[in-house]
Amino acid sequence: MDLSEGCTAGQLLDAVRAARPGPYEGVRPVVGVLGGEGLGGKDSFARSSNAGEAGIYGNLQSVRGSGGLPPVREGAGRGTAPQATRTPTPHATHCSPAPHHLPCQTAPFPLTLTIRTTTTPDGGIALDLHHELQHVDDATARAFVRHVARVYQQLTASPGQPVADIALLDAAEAETQLALGRPEGDSHPPRPRPRRIDALFDEQAALRPTATALTHDGRTLTYAQLRERAELCAAGLRAAGVRAGERVGICLERSADLVVVMLAVLKADAVYVPLDPAHPPARLTYTAQDAGLRLIVTAPDTFPGDDTDVRTLTPADLAATGTEAMAATDAKAATESKAARTHPARAPQEAAYVIYTSGSTGRPKGVVVPHANVAALLDATRDDFGLGADDTWTLFHSSAFDFSVWEIWGALLTGARLVVVDYWVSRSPAEFRALLMREGVTVLNQTPSAFGQLMEADRPHRPELPLRLVVFGGEPLDTRPLLGWLDRYPESRCRLVNMFGITETTVHATAQTVTRREAMAGSRSVGRPLPGWYVYVLDAQGRPVPTGTAGEIWVGGAGVALEYLGRPELTAERFVPDPYRQESRIYRSGDLGRLRPDGTLEHLGRLDSQVKIRGFRIELDEIRSVLLDDPSVTSAAVVLGGDVLKDAAGVRIDAYVVLLEERFAEAAAAAVRRRVAKLLPDYMVPTTVTALPALPLTENGKLDVRELPEPKPEPKPEPKFEPQPQHTPEPAVQASNPLAEVWESVLGVPVGPDDNFFDLGGNSLYAVRVAAALRERGLPPVSLRQLYTTPTVRELTVAQTAGTLPGAHDSGAVAGH
Repeated sequence: MDLSEGCTAGQLLDAVRAARPGPYEGVRPVVGVLGGEGLGGKDSFARSSNAGEAGIYGNLQSVRGSGGLPPVREGAGRGTAPQATRTPTPHATHCSPAPHHLPCQTAPFPLTLTIRTTTTPDGGIALDLHHELQHVDDATARAFVRHVARVYQQLTASPGQPVADIALLDAAEAETQLALGRPEGDSHPPRPRPRRIDALFDEQAALRPTATALTHDGRTLTYAQLRERAELCAAGLRAAGVRAGERVGICLERSADLVVVMLAVLKADAVYVPLDPAHPPARLTYTAQDAGLRLIVTAPDTFPGDDTDVRTLTPADLAATGTEAMAATDAKAATESKAARTHPARAPQEAAYVIYTSGSTGRPKGVVVPHANVAALLDATRDDFGLGADDTWTLFHSSAFDFSVWEIWGALLTGARLVVVDYWVSRSPAEFRALLMREGVTVLNQTPSAFGQLMEADRPHRPELPLRLVVFGGEPLDTRPLLGWLDRYPESRCRLVNMFGITETTVHATAQTVTRREAMAGSRSVGRPLPGWYVYVLDAQGRPVPTGTAGEIWVGGAGVALEYLGRPELTAERFVPDPYRQESRIYRSGDLGRLRPDGTLEHLGRLDSQVKIRGFRIELDEIRSVLLDDPSVTSAAVVLGGDVLKDAAGVRIDAYVVLLEERFAEAAAAAVRRRVAKLLPDYMVPTTVTALPALPLTENGKLDVRELPEPKPEPKPEPKFEPQPQHTPEPAVQASNPLAEVWESVLGVPVGPDDNFFDLGGNSLYAVRVAAALRERGLPPVSLRQLYTTPTVRELTVAQTAGTLPGAHDSGAVAGH
């Protein structure tokens, strides 16, 4: 039934009556059930209760009954209020406290709602709800009946009321739901004392000046040395004309220089804007222009400055300029200058950095985050996570990804050591594992996809990683693949924490410890809000929804960013006044979630994550969940294939799986599809299931949909003929070069001496498999970087023979060295 915008209660009731013609008197029971068409019956409901997104409120359907509701007529006279004919009203609700064992042909579902007339003089209506406790608990069932009665009363009492304005919850229930999303026992979380990032760092430097702060490529900086170099570069920034509050671009690879310059920008009372050198030149140029940058600190030939008026300086230039500036002052001026650097003028509530995120319009948007938010994040997590000077962290992610904010300042503001991970090492799970062992890393932050590759790299070894805390973020976590990790690294040895957060709310907002029980259940919980943060789950009208019901996640508290840079309309749309707390701002995330009765939040994807294929509404995450239930599948991704604009009939669902056993991959993938076909309706069964050695990742460790290979079409009968070979390998090279044999075994295609690895379908994940296969044969491994620079068998063989292959990673000079 169409409930388009503006539809009134009276129009809805008249439409129901028209759809079910006949007198109201003598109406037979109308039965609503949970788990009807499209849900696959009782077994599907069990899955939906864990992974579904509508809950019982979104899945109720009418399956039998006749008759219509009484007509509702609006008043005809001008100025009169809408009136309704006498309508029976619910006077009793009955919730069974125990399961009713109903005959299958009557109601083969876990939940059955019966609406019936009573024999009382007022002709009231009774609601009977029969439910099975293993699927729907008693409290949820009672609340559901109460809400149905409330909706009915509003429908009949105010026929002119828009349907969208009908509220399920009364005031007391709404307040209870709002309280669920606050930190436990904290109805009004106190704001932590605002602090500046650079001031907090200076406190750590004063406490432990000789402790190692930073490690990169075998070099180290103590806290005192890092402070000294940052202050030197801060003087260089001032000498270059940087003003308080000005935005300064930083376009550097992960390195010690990167961290030094970030701290220097803050000490110069400016705002840093990280730019990833791996981004396309057009994106870098756009970001520089949108942020209004006059100066970018970068390496030679890194930032494409030809199309902008921006000035560029290298870290070495900056340090040299700072040295000259400080040498040109007398002792008194130098002392005054140092005092000014130690106590910048701008307040902690003002901007510290701007990170650009993807925008729905295709243009990146800059999120402006103040110092105080980062300080609050550390205050909220330090005690619970036990963060301190004994820890070693890694800087694994791009500085343009907000996970790096947590990695850099989480380490340096708690007195820990930060190990910078080179790009090429971050793309090689085996090399990264070796780094974790060598450096004694205790705190690791990973996207679930990247951690899955690390688990694979660790599996052949003894469980000896020194990790004590692993924090997941950046993308949804499926907990089931973590069971293998928990077998090797028990909870008492290494704590796993799933965190939900958004750049606009300062990296993290909630935290959930992943236990073996959570992993076995395939939990989607991201936990409760951090101290100082809070969440609401609201409907489209901004009202709380019942427990277990999906709605939009709104995040408030200490982490809410200042604005989208230069986008006042978008800022006003997403950063809004808190409707339930005076003088507070809250962020509308656009994410879908629901609150459990214990106050923990389940993340259910994006509000716009649903797809439609030939009229059917489909959640791709539900298909992925079913794939992951297959014991032979360790990872899975589901995407929409085809071009709906060219041929709507050709749109399909493509699934990609990583199998526990890689032998006979095509046959195993076919078996996975057959199993899925038994569990899902026809329109939800993937058209293709493709087995991969691993799912491709972006530079930020998220699933890279663009790198998923085009699925192979279903085999069709073909006329018999001798096809011409696409490649013309040289027999001598093929026979004498084991490298070509390894490529063929990994890529599954013939390989000639001049065939490009990436043109044949290779990527970073296949490169890892090539390296592993070469090691198994006792041959020198080949890194991803080496494949990029010498991507053919001939070039690689020549380079190996001549000893001219590049190393696994570059080393970088530290500013001021």
